[in-house]
Amino acid sequence: MLGLAITAHLYPLLEADRFGAGRLTKIRAQTVSGAACREVAVRLQVPERLAGAAPEGTPLADTLVSERVLSSIVEAIIGACYLNQGYEATAAAVVECFAPELALAIDHPIDFKSALQEKLAARGKTVDYTISSEDGPPHERTFSVAASVDGEIIGEGTGRTKKAAEQEAARVALAPLEGGE
Repeated sequence: MLGLAITAHLYPLLEADRFGAGRLTKIRAQTVSGAACREVAVRLQVPERLAGAAPEGTPLADTLVSERVLSSIVEAIIGACYLNQGYEATAAAVVECFAPELALAIDHPIDFKSALQEKLAARGKTVDYTISSEDGPPHERTFSVAASVDGEIIGEGTGRTKKAAEQEAARVALAPLEGGE
């Protein structure tokens, strides 16, 4: 429901024929990402509301700030709204709640991996991503990733997901390439 509502809103807004399906897909993906869902949950005070509704003495603090948990909760809330209110009302609410994330994705798309690959492809090179470490318990895992070209590490990054760590490694690798051109 989340992806459908954002896509249905984006398609006419961004003139799909002019912007192309690839760019629309990237904007939609950034808008509905786990990080975006977490931001919406925090803005709507979901952690505080759940903590206030939990039985006294329930240890929820760490759980309620996890991106994965908050993302799942936001999607569950959207699903419940859909079942109760139907598509139109829920889609309008989703677009309203995700408006800041949508604006950010349109104005500042975050896809460092694609940008890095394009820069390197122009030089006849490709990038490889390797997980260098995984730390923490399964519910709070942190990944470290190295981006390398021809065996040489050009960027390293960490993140709560492998994908986020790869994006950070690509961002680090991209900085000198953009500054040098």
